[in-house]
Amino acid sequence: MTEHEGGPLLRPYTLTRGRTRPTGPDFDLMTIIRTAPPAYQGVTGLAPEHWRILQLCRTPLSVADLASELGLSVNVVRILLSDLRERGLITARPPATVAHMPEERILREVIQGLQAL
Repeated sequence: MTEHEGGPLLRPYTLTRGRTRPTGPDFDLMTIIRTAPPAYQGVTGLAPEHWRILQLCRTPLSVADLASELGLSVNVVRILLSDLRERGLITARPPATVAHMPEERILREVIQGLQAL
């Protein structure tokens, strides 16, 4: 595909200003991203991709879903997310682990209670 067939092609290093790694803690593929409450108040100097992430993350999305929605590689998305995190524009929540999930016994009791209704 040429640039004329699919629109302008942006190289990943252009989007990340030459950076190849995110700053700060890494984002897992299943990390849940959400726009922070004051995200749109007086913010300037963001690239269109940053704004798109802020719009998409009004409802929580995983890093993998963001990459898919944006049509960008996961690494590029992680770098863009680190920019937004440094400015306090997003919150990141790690995926739930088995230790944070309810016990099987409790889930069975909930199911039985619902079935009894």
